[in-house]
Amino acid sequence: MAYSKVGRDSSARKALFRDLITDLIIHERIETTEIKAKELRSIADKMVTLAKRGDLHARRQVAAFVRKEPVDPSDEKSKDAVQKLFDEIAPRYKERNGGYTRVLKTTFRRGDAAPMAIIEFVKE
Repeated sequence: MAYSKVGRDSSARKALFRDLITDLIIHERIETTEIKAKELRSIADKMVTLAKRGDLHARRQVAAFVRKEPVDPSDEKSKDAVQKLFDEIAPRYKERNGGYTRVLKTTFRRGDAAPMAIIEFVKE
């Protein structure tokens, strides 16, 4: 199998990764379980590759997956996640051909001892 099901059906899995990629774009670093972080890595790389292309079709493809959430909820005229991806994150990687994210393993989650990890965008 080419991907992990993370214990969910397809619609719940898609919703989970839509939320995670949106939070990753907004905060540029999130903590989640190791399995989710490893799956999110490939989705994030695809979104940055689309954003590097920068045309209207790529923007619509990203907007179809990433949720429309403001970067700063207290500011009324704040950018949303798609705008931040295209305006700030993608230009950072114009000379890089993949590998835009890194997964750092951390400790285990208290309660169920799930292995945790931090996924973040690589700083150039």
